[in-house]
Amino acid sequence: MQSSLFAHNDSQTQDRWSLQNKQLLRVLLDGRDDLLARKGSMVAYQGMVEFDAEYRTRGQSRARARTGEGLDLMRCHGQGVVYLANLAQYVHVLDVEPEGLTVDSGYVLAMDSGLHHEVIAVDSLYGIAGSGKYQLNITGHGKVALMTSGAPLLMRVTPDRYVNCDADAIVAWSTGLRVQMQAQTHSSGVWRRRGNTGEGWELSFMGTGFALVQPSELLPPQNAVIGGGVAAQFGMGRHGAHGHNQGNVWS
Repeated sequence: MQSSLFAHNDSQTQDRWSLQNKQLLRVLLDGRDDLLARKGSMVAYQGMVEFDAEYRTRGQSRARARTGEGLDLMRCHGQGVVYLANLAQYVHVLDVEPEGLTVDSGYVLAMDSGLHHEVIAVDSLYGIAGSGKYQLNITGHGKVALMTSGAPLLMRVTPDRYVNCDADAIVAWSTGLRVQMQAQTHSSGVWRRRGNTGEGWELSFMGTGFALVQPSELLPPQNAVIGGGVAAQFGMGRHGAHGHNQGNVWS
């Protein structure tokens, strides 16, 4: 049998973390260090690998209930290779530096089990809960795989060059950055989008580090029920992303 499909054979690298392609993550398990991955993200595996639910601590459960931010994880352990993906999104592997990484939990595909994560609040000039109000802070030593809808933009932040990003498009940033949530509008327009520009809240980053932005202002329909009708498959209706108020609090 001959086909162009055979050009997509599995990678033979011995690196623990690698990309099979831009949308598929390959993780090698050696029986010692477990992997935490988004529930349901496994698309294939080889070897003696087991998958268990990763239960939240009481504090993590309270934070999820109060803020809506948190991770639904499974623990992968054993010896073998695990392939992970989510809705054909682009996958990016990052080293978590000592100062930590701040990320929207909706974009986390997998992480080393030794990393610590907790919900933090983003400062708002107006004290109004909105997109970007709460995020996830990941600290420790290890790697994390993030997802973006399309090829992302990495913007460097320096003391003499601060960066502003749409709060619905930001994926992650260096925890050491000073962050402020704001809207460039007069006080009477705080409760709505700015005039007819369609722009809402933005995050302003100052200091030294980076900000990762994706070319989309909506999370993918993570909770869409495939087979629940056309609307559900596209993230609409009570089974879709909009039914769960994901990605854009103004919708």
